[in-house]
Amino acid sequence: MHTIHKTLKALAILTILLGQFSFSQDYDLVILNGRVMDPESMLDAKLNVGVKDGNIITITENTISGKNTIDATGHVVAPGFIDTHFHALDGLSVKMAARDGVTTGMDLEIGSIFVEEWYQAKENAWPLNYGTGVSHEGIRIQVHDPETKLPEWADAPVLLGKLRADACADGTCGWQDTQSDIEHLNRLLQLADMGFKQGALSFSSTIGYMVKGVSTLEMYKMQELAGKYGRVSTAHVRFHGNPVNPQSSLGTDEILANALALDAPLLLLHNNDFGWKENEDKLQNARAQGFNVWSEYYPYDAASTSISSSFFKPEMYKGVFGAKYEETMYDPIADKFLTEDEYVKTTKEDPSRLVVVFNPSRKEWLPNWLLMPHMTVASDAIYSGKGVDSWDLPYTDYQGHPRTAGTRAKVLKLGREQGVPLMFSIAQMAYWPAKHLGDAGLEAMQKRGRLQEGMVADITIFNPETVTDNATYKSGEQGMPSTGIPYVIVGGKLVVENSEFKKVWAGQPIRYPVTSESKHEELSQEKWQRQHGIPTISIHDIQLEPESHKH
Repeated sequence: MHTIHKTLKALAILTILLGQFSFSQDYDLVILNGRVMDPESMLDAKLNVGVKDGNIITITENTISGKNTIDATGHVVAPGFIDTHFHALDGLSVKMAARDGVTTGMDLEIGSIFVEEWYQAKENAWPLNYGTGVSHEGIRIQVHDPETKLPEWADAPVLLGKLRADACADGTCGWQDTQSDIEHLNRLLQLADMGFKQGALSFSSTIGYMVKGVSTLEMYKMQELAGKYGRVSTAHVRFHGNPVNPQSSLGTDEILANALALDAPLLLLHNNDFGWKENEDKLQNARAQGFNVWSEYYPYDAASTSISSSFFKPEMYKGVFGAKYEETMYDPIADKFLTEDEYVKTTKEDPSRLVVVFNPSRKEWLPNWLLMPHMTVASDAIYSGKGVDSWDLPYTDYQGHPRTAGTRAKVLKLGREQGVPLMFSIAQMAYWPAKHLGDAGLEAMQKRGRLQEGMVADITIFNPETVTDNATYKSGEQGMPSTGIPYVIVGGKLVVENSEFKKVWAGQPIRYPVTSESKHEELSQEKWQRQHGIPTISIHDIQLEPESHKH
């Protein structure tokens, strides 16, 4: 009996040792003693995380070890933050976003032209995961301003500045003012179809800048094509930002009605302006009926865009909006508010100049945005203008909107101050953008936005008590990096380590599979009639009874 007891004891010890051995396998990276938070499963506990080959292999209470170790004591270990409205497309602005906890940056507002070439340019040369949509503005330049010389590929830094200006150089801004006939519309759809075949994530429309040119039919047909591919449509809507139009939400109604009629996914961009409450009400009701629709905001009281935008012209800005240049339009490069004369002069000298435009009402609305389910955090991060290879420039060189450097840290700080549940803020920044895009069939997003075993190891580690934004609107401070986010991991590789950005090309393409199968069908009046009407019958189609058969 004593021998049996000793044997059982030995077996028990061996089992414990074997168990410990199984947890001591050589991980590439282990994160110890952190507060692991996952919005999907609602996991919130002090645990250890083991990463190998770019994936989360284990989340455990057991002791684990690996080649590299992070002691996350006192820190939250969260899924990496995902930005779906990301124009930070050069070295300086990207490293600012990384310091703010971003692991995936996708431009689903401006998008790009020549999608295949765009992805090729980022391959093995980008620290964060990257993705793009089909640029509505870009393909309209190709169709309505055919004289414009196009680069090999173009995204926000070129589209918003140089290509807009070049397209208007002949005195006709076709991209924003010319309405499409059937021939134009078919050409636009062909170009969009090409982008979708090349794996583009979305139909990305800046219709708010093209109100005169883009008909409701064009918008519907573009969303219809995107829906055939299962792609999300995104839009900076008509009438966005108009403080005196009581029908400003009609811009949202247009794209939402299309999405519901088509049963297609929709992301409402910039829902941080007039009419936002009405928009959220409609989106929440639509989601309750099973539709994949959601919105976004960023936590600032000012916007930023090109000074040459049509709604800054005096007849619109002063005459319709009732705004005063010297009180609302700030030039971060000149570091001052512009007078009307200075606005006119700057527009002529530098039409691609980015300006900051204040909206006092946003201070009142902002606390509410922190509490809206499925209202995701998307920074509208602005490029620095210093060139793609500006990785080594100091943060003080950045000139632009502070949202590029501080959006996520600012949300976390405001949430801490206002009692917003931390899990909710993480869901806004990581889980909900991944879930909605994953529900649209994007496999890469089905593996991100969660802190779970089997998921891609995109991880952001931050101190919930101290994390804060530091960027301001003041010149020299617009790019100051956030603090309290010491580690950012992309695909298992450290891109931010001990609060220092590292030039590690860890970024992976976020993209649908490339296909050769087109889903575009040529539009014509005849085809429309056959699809939607009944056949007509003329007198010549009727077989009359011969006279001999009559009685």
